[in-house]
Amino acid sequence: MNINIKATNIELTPQIKDYVNEKISCLDRYFNNIIEARVEIGVDSKHHQKGEIFFCEANIKVPGKILRIRKGAKKLLKAIDKTKDHGKVVLRRHKEKIQGRPSKENQKAEERMEEIENEE
Repeated sequence: MNINIKATNIELTPQIKDYVNEKISCLDRYFNNIIEARVEIGVDSKHHQKGEIFFCEANIKVPGKILRIRKGAKKLLKAIDKTKDHGKVVLRRHKEKIQGRPSKENQKAEERMEEIENEE
């Protein structure tokens, strides 16, 4: 997986770059076919009354689709962690859609059909 990192309104230090690479690269465990991840980190704007609000946005390119995740927090590392955590959920959902995981209603219908066949 290729990871591109962009910083907006902040300085991209080697420590931050390594932290982002570490967190985003672990998403490979949840979906094997990730082609590229474009990550943007920074400060939303300087006009918040509550101080600086950091954000982390990840655009994850998988075959046939781009999955977008954006999270914000008062601390930059927290925003990166939130993005990683939500990335797990998004990738699992996408994987289930591709694999065609049967829904609960389909499972119940299949169980009824098996019961009917067994009665005969």
